[in-house]
Amino acid sequence: QVQLVESGGGLVQAGGSLRLSCAASGSSFTTYPMGWFRQAPGKEREFVAHISRSGDSTYYSDSVKGRFTISRDNALNTVYLQMNSLKPEDTAVYYCAASYNSISYYSRAKYAYWGQGTQVTVSS
Repeated sequence: QVQLVESGGGLVQAGGSLRLSCAASGSSFTTYPMGWFRQAPGKEREFVAHISRSGDSTYYSDSVKGRFTISRDNALNTVYLQMNSLKPEDTAVYYCAASYNSISYYSRAKYAYWGQGTQVTVSS
């Protein structure tokens, strides 16, 4: 098992930036490809970004491509989400999650472990 704790959320103006972190503990971090999802009020949780075990491969939803960057530091057991050019529609609770593989990385069902989430609010 792996435990995940997100941090770095907050309130930011449109056009600003935030960096989210997700610290992992428990099983070997490098076992898991990692993803970020988000859930806005009244909406389903949606895929944001995914990174392979080594960090060599990354994938993004169309809504964040070119603005967000996912990365990981396997020595620190941490995955990051750098968010630039934030928009009010990015407002949501952001969750990191661990998967066993990168197949269907966009599907919530493929992720075995989840953090508690961190709130990101973007004001207009």
